[in-house]
Parts: sequence; structure tokens; C-alpha cells
Amino acid sequence: MTKRRSAPMILLPSALRRFFFACIVLLPLFGAECDAQEPVRIGINYPLTGPYSVEGLDQIRAARLAVDQINEAGGILGRPVELIARDSGSSVLLTTININELIQAGCSMVFGGASSDVAIAAGEICQRRGALFFGTLTYSTATTLENAHRLNFRESCNSWMAARALAGWLNTEFKGKKYFYITADYTWGWTTEASMREVTNTTDISRHPRVLTSLGASDYRYALNKARLYKPNVLVLSLFGKDLANALRQAKAMGVDFDCQLVVPNLTLGMAERSGPSNIEGVVGVLPWTWKVPFLLDNERGKAFVDEFVRRYRRYPSTSGASAYSIPFIYKNAVERAGSFENDKAARALEGHSYSLLKGRQTWRALDHQNVQDVYLVRVNSRGKVLADPLRLDYFEILGSFPGEEAVRSPGEWRRLRRERGLPDHLEPLAEDANHEDDR
Repeated sequence: MTKRRSAPMILLPSALRRFFFACIVLLPLFGAECDAQEPVRIGINYPLTGPYSVEGLDQIRAARLAVDQINEAGGILGRPVELIARDSGSSVLLTTININELIQAGCSMVFGGASSDVAIAAGEICQRRGALFFGTLTYSTATTLENAHRLNFRESCNSWMAARALAGWLNTEFKGKKYFYITADYTWGWTTEASMREVTNTTDISRHPRVLTSLGASDYRYALNKARLYKPNVLVLSLFGKDLANALRQAKAMGVDFDCQLVVPNLTLGMAERSGPSNIEGVVGVLPWTWKVPFLLDNERGKAFVDEFVRRYRRYPSTSGASAYSIPFIYKNAVERAGSFENDKAARALEGHSYSLLKGRQTWRALDHQNVQDVYLVRVNSRGKVLADPLRLDYFEILGSFPGEEAVRSPGEWRRLRRERGLPDHLEPLAEDANHEDDR
């Protein structure tokens, strides 16, 4: 019997053998890799450093919490969310670099900002490059007036809304009295002061003077001495973040007794904390949200957010934290209602849309993409009450709320102001809407 010959062994080069072996080992994984969904990238441009860094820290904390919860619930249209963060330093130049990098990295939506100059610059780039932009903490009226765009949305209230909420109380308590303004010399400060002057009838600068201060200033003695010499009944500090804290601490160190009402139109928890309870007690201002609001309104979602934020970070969330937490959920909802990640479709889904998330009803006004929401008049608590709180952060007593529909400028007023500035009285149309521009 002839012996059957075995098939000849084919010897492969070692590199080729390793390749075939890898294919055999990894073959079961190829299907899983194909089934995996590409992550949805969203970018946050926030101030980790600079004069508004405290407000920025709450933004990134809350944004991470939101993304974690969205991913635990299945992501957006089945795709996981990836958050990419950049430090703005409250710098327009750095923001310009950041936003272009975030869009280049594939972020279809960008949010953030604690300086209105930064938010406006970010919004301009996003509009030009076709990305959605949400402003978290940008109070300048210019954000949704002169600088309003079809792909830009402001989640916070604006300076005009804050001034309207303050007007009733100020005009009752201090009608015909003397005002003095110390104002940050950039778009937020200018529009805040202008709004306050208009609603309190203090537009006469000779009777109600002011001092302008630079963003990030460290010395406020000149401005404080001018105010002390003038002896106003109301001192309006249109200052923000570390700037406000510096001014209040220096006033205390100088032994300045203003014997007047201090008003800070746009307050935040971070600003109060930075200033210290002894320096800021009795100040009156406005917030679109404070951690007490969900409990006041019995809003379960808002209460759960506060509880989880406290559990994670051992502090109450601030206004900027609430905004940064809300925006990823707002974006998710818009994409899912549109059934598409195309930004023009998501923008259309947002326009005119009403929802309730961390407080009461809020609406994205189609006219200018301003978020219409109730705002809250608050007074800073006494030092003793702040220190009696377990977290030592119970800074605000809510004096009342002001309806969002009454706080915002009317559509007719918005259009008039746009025309006065030589701008169209409507937002620029999206590509598919160009033929229907006159209908808007």
C-alpha cells in the first residue's frame, strides 16, 4: 500500500503569520466594532482661569454631571456623548482659538461663557461655521440683540430682564433719589448700566454719575472714593465675578460706609461666596435661578439636580451650573424631536419650543433665541444666616419673582432697536429658509 503523502507545509514570513493570527483573534470583535456608535461630541468653552473662574468651575462640574446622566440613559439617538472642554480665561483671543479647535474636533454644539464678550465671539464663529452655540452666562443685551444669530441661543436671562425685575422695587423705595454707577468697561457692563438707567429714570449722568473700571481690575479705590464723596442713595455695581468681590472687600477694608442701598443687577452664588458674607450682606440683585427655586416650586427634576450636585461636590449649584447642566439636555431634546443631528433642523426644533426642566416654564423665543423665563429678585442674607447653613452657602433670600413674558423686550421694541442699529429686523435665514425671509 502506498503511503499517502501529507500536504506540504507552507511557511509564511513571520510578519504575515502575526497578521493572520491577529485576524483570527480579533474576528469576533469586528462585528461589535461596527455596531458601536460614533460619539456625539459637544464642546464647552468655560473660564477655568481668570476673573470669572468660580463661575466656570460650576459650569464644568454641572456639564459633566449632565453628560454622565445622558449617557446612562442611552445617549442621544443611541449615540454616547463626549464632552470636550477648553479654558477661555475670559479672553476673546483664547476663545477664538478654542472654538475653532472644538469645531475642528467634530463638536456639533458648543456652549459656555461667563463673559459676554467671550460668548458673542464664540457665537459669531459658530454661526459662520455652522455649529450650534448656547450661551450659559452672558447677560449683555447685545448677545440676543445686535449679535443675535440663527444658530445662537442664550439660556440665561439678560441685563434688560434683570433691570425690569429690579425696577418695581427700586422705583417704590428710591424714586427720585440719587444713583451712582460703578461699571465694568465692556459690553455686559455698558448694557447693564444702560438698562438700569432706563428703568429707574436715571439717564442724566450729571445727576447720576458713574466710573468705568476695566475687566479684571484689582484696585477699585478711586471708584469707591468717588461714590463715597457723592453720597448716593443707591450704588449700582455693574461688576461681575472676582471684580465684584475685589470691590466689596476693598470697600470694607477702606472702612467705607456708604449708608445707601447696594445693588448688583446680575448676582451669582460664586460672586457672593468670593465676596464673603460680611462684605456682601444686604445687597439686592437678580438671578434667573438659585438652588432654592426647585424647592419653592416643588420641581422634582430641579430638586434631584440640587441633591446630586451636593452629593458629588459638597456645595449647592449656582446659576451658571444650572445653565450648563440644562443645555446638554436641551440639545438632546432638540435633536431627538428633529430626528436629526443636522444643526439647522435642531435650531428649527428649538424655535418657539417650551419646556420645564429645573424650574417653571421656559420658552425659546423664535424672534431672537432669547430664553423667556421668570427671574428672581433676591437679597443677600446676613452673615449669621449664611454661616448657620451646613454648607455655609445660603446666601440668597428670594424677595419675589418677575414673569419672563413681562421681563423681555417686546418683539416690536426688539425690531425697532435692530433697525436703529442698521440691522435687519429678523435673524438671518438658514439656507433652506432663504426664499421665505419676508415671512419671518
